This record gives sequence, C-alpha cells and structure tokens, in this order.
Amino acid sequence: MSARTPTPWPLVALFTAGYLAAYLLPTTVGRLDAGLPLSATQAGAVGSVLLLGSASAGFLLASRVDRFGPRALARAGLLLAAAGFGTAALSAAVPLVVTGAVVGGFGSGTATTVAATGIAGRRDPHRVTTLGLLGVSGLAGALYLTIPRLGPGHGLPLAAIACTALLALCLTGRLPGHAPADRAVRATAPLPHRRSGLLLAGAMLFWSLAQNSLWGVSGRIGLTQAGLTEVKVGAVFAVALGAGLLGTIGAGALGPRLGRALPIGLGTALIAGCIALSAAATDLTSFATGEIAWNALYPVVLSYVIGLAASMDPRGRWAVLVGSASSLGTACGPLTGSLLSASAGYPAMGTVLAAGLLLVGVPMTLVALRPRRTGQIVEIPVVEIPVTELPVVEFPVAELPVVEFPVAELPVVEIPLDGVPAQRKAYGTAGPLHTAAAPASGPVSV
Repeated sequence: MSARTPTPWPLVALFTAGYLAAYLLPTTVGRLDAGLPLSATQAGAVGSVLLLGSASAGFLLASRVDRFGPRALARAGLLLAAAGFGTAALSAAVPLVVTGAVVGGFGSGTATTVAATGIAGRRDPHRVTTLGLLGVSGLAGALYLTIPRLGPGHGLPLAAIACTALLALCLTGRLPGHAPADRAVRATAPLPHRRSGLLLAGAMLFWSLAQNSLWGVSGRIGLTQAGLTEVKVGAVFAVALGAGLLGTIGAGALGPRLGRALPIGLGTALIAGCIALSAAATDLTSFATGEIAWNALYPVVLSYVIGLAASMDPRGRWAVLVGSASSLGTACGPLTGSLLSASAGYPAMGTVLAAGLLLVGVPMTLVALRPRRTGQIVEIPVVEIPVTELPVVEFPVAELPVVEFPVAELPVVEIPLDGVPAQRKAYGTAGPLHTAAAPASGPVSV
C-alpha cells in the first residue's frame, strides 16, 4: 500500500501568486481608466503590457529553472512582483505605473514558471493544478468583494497582488535549492512531441486571447451596457469566481475519467456561447448568467490543458511554454477587446470572439486525442552507506606433532591354477582351430 503524496503547498502558493494578476485584470484595467489620465484603450494597453511581461518570463526561463534552482528563482520572481506592483500601486505618474506593471508582470511570470515546472514533475499534476486554481479563484473572489468597499483608486488591486507575492515568499523555504545533477542533464534533452506541443501552444495563445479580450472589458460592459454599479459588478465577478471554485472542484473530482479531449473540446464550445451571451448583456440577469457560466467552465478547461501540456514532458518545459503562450494571449486580450469593442461594439465583439474560440477548439481537441506515452520519471535519491572496516584478528596456529603409524606387511598368497592355458595362436575369430596336446585326466574327443 502506497502512502498518499503530500500536498506541495509552496507550488500552490506560487501558482496563486503568479496567476492573480490575470484574474484581477478587469478591476485593474477599470481602475487605471478611472483613476489615471488614461483612455479605455490606453488602460487596456497597460494591462496587456503587464501580462506581456509575465509571458516573456515564461519563454525566457522555460528550460532554466533547474539551472538556477527553484528556490532562488521563485524568490527572485516574488520579490520582483512585490516591488513592481507595489511601485505601481503607490505612484500616480503614468510612466512609473507602466514600468512597475512590466516589472511586476515579469516577476509573476517567473513565479508561474517555477510552479509549472514543479507541478509537471509531480505524480498527479492535474490535482496540484486544481488546488492552484482553487487558491487563485478563491482569493480573487474575496478581493472582488472587498476592493470596491475600500474606496476608489488604481492602487488597491495592484497592492493586493504585491501583498500576495510577499505572503507566498514565506513558503519558498520548502522548495528545493537546486535540482539533482541527473535531472539537470535530462533537462537539456530535446523536447518530445514537438509537433503536438507547438500546435497546442499556438492554439492556446488564441484561446486565451479570445477569452481575455472579453475579460478585460467585462467591467465596462457591466457598468456601461448593462447599467450596473461597481458594487454590483464586483458582486457578479465574486459569484462568478465562486462558480469557478465549484467547477475546479468538479474537475479535480473527475480527474482523468473523461479523458482530456471531451472536457477541452466541449468545454471550449460552451465557453464560446457564454462569451457571446455576456458581451450582448443589457441587464443584470443576462450579464450575471454569462459571466457565472463562463467562469465556471474556464478553470475546468484550463486545468485539463495544463495537465495535457505536463503529460508531454515530465521536465515541465511544455507546461511552461504552453502557459507562456496562454499568458501572451492574455496579454493581447485587453487591447484586442478594447479595439474591437470601440470599433464594432460589445455584441459584435462577442460574436467574433465566440467564432474564433470554436475554430481554435478543433486543434486543441486533436492534440488531446493523440495517444502518447506518459511515463513518469521517478527520481530515487542515492543514499551513501559508510563502509566500516572490520579489524583483522590473528589467531595463533598451533603446530601439531606428526604421528607415524606402522604399516603392516601383508603376506603374498599364491593361488595354484589347474591346467595350462591354451596358447593365444590356437584361437581365431570363430572358435578354436586346434589345440596342443596337454596332460589331461581323460580322453580328448574330436
């Protein structure tokens, strides 16, 4: 019977701190628009730059986590996130806010890279991913309920991200300081499943772009098109993220029972319908229905996609690269959504994004259907056992006296033979030919 694998809470904390910036994107972009001299498109561009820094960290560090060491890299990323977002939260100058957002985004991406690499090396990466999504969804939902009641200003969501990074920093001491030598050597091996990995990464870029194009402007849809207050919009987002918690729990309970193709393909199709409904919302009911259903499905599909990427390379490189492609799509989302909504309106934007999602879901499902070996590499530490030298004990050898035993001479007994044996030449091959005369006791008959 095997013992249950302990939960890697440092990886869960890193995952939560790394993804929180993307989850708080609607309120961050909305408050940048309201609290700084920025237009809606410019605020969306700042959000895109923030997530672009996160994506660039993943692309740069995908194969270097083992080289630098998970603990040192995670601490550096969390410190950058705290410093960058903290500076952006405390400053009212647009250049400092943008610079802080870029630095903080790079730090968040570094933390996500370390988390993705560690999760891919676990025995059950889907379970750890589910816990990470539960953490970030629950925290983001609580913040959506809290931030509107703390007052206006662009700094509150950014400060929340910085504080989360500092809290996650306390758990990095339990991360390994460096990777084993054999693992570092294997990390330089060529990427397996290149064609499937590239197809999944490219599809994931557009998958995230389509969804975050709406997510980046969802706050403005609720405020302007649906006519809701910021408190009501925040409450809808909190309930939606609570539904995301339930969806994530359901995905964790199902695990691999349904495979990966069905949750990814069908889930993407349902998300496309939710996006079209949310973008066309004109009241609280339609807006809340679209957002809640969408956020309930989004983490389910995301968890299976991350698990699919992790299964293609136990070293975690595809998980990082696919996650970075997703971050790149997320980065382009707010600006894309702002441009589409400004030129065609929110309902038309939702229709375009839904159609794009349906197309992108096809290659993602095909990659999930392709069979592959998913053998897990189990690294067994070598324990050096000290060799104890046993003392050599010398025993004295006693010299035994040589005892000579007398040998008795046996008498020779002579046994007389009756008669004289026939000569050898008297016999041939077929019996006796003739015999020589010999003294006998009786007559010889012929």
